Amino acid sequence: MIMQTSSVLSSEGKLKLIIFDCDGVLVDSETICCQVSAEEARLAGMEAPEEKAVEQFSGMALSLIQKKIEKQTGKNLGHDWISKMQKRFIEAMADHLEPVDGVYDMLKRVEKLSVPVRVGSNSSALEMDLKFKKMNMTPYFQDRIHSAQDMGKPKPAPDVYIKAASDEGVKPENCIVLEDSDTGARAAVNAGMMCVLLRAPGLPAPDWPGLKVIHHLSEFSDLIENTINIQKE
Repeated sequence: MIMQTSSVLSSEGKLKLIIFDCDGVLVDSETICCQVSAEEARLAGMEAPEEKAVEQFSGMALSLIQKKIEKQTGKNLGHDWISKMQKRFIEAMADHLEPVDGVYDMLKRVEKLSVPVRVGSNSSALEMDLKFKKMNMTPYFQDRIHSAQDMGKPKPAPDVYIKAASDEGVKPENCIVLEDSDTGARAAVNAGMMCVLLRAPGLPAPDWPGLKVIHHLSEFSDLIENTINIQKE
């Protein structure tokens, strides 16, 4: 059943902006980056089994991962650790990056609805540029991307989503965010936006006000189309 979203978005029920997370929503890089992070954590002496990499590091900006490793190991990873990790991510993604299942069909359907789109991610702008070029997604977003890492305010802080809405000239209550991690979903909810959480069937999901859980990107397209139809009534 498609959620009736009009009363959630604003008093007028107007959807004016869609904001996508990047990793795990558009490109399937979340697992790759989490595994690289877990490997680095183990090298530093932290317990980080490969099979729990996503559970431990999903949705986290590199600055937060560094703090987590340093706190648990008592080691100083150095001021250049983040830049080294960015290079490792880029090298890993060059060989293993894939689009999330259904993403191209979803983007085409959303594009036809003429709703503005932006991206808000914990990845750096450099990483996102590489991902979108490799996956041929650049035409959908151009320069409409926002990096929480580059802002110095990683999720779950809401700043990256508030910035995206501000640059579009719309209010938070007129935005829908598509996320895949609890960390990112918390950022969207904290920003005062409705959040749609992409989560594999059978996996637990938070039960927060303003949060809608889906299991495939086709469901997101249906939800947006339904929202637009409600606005026309």
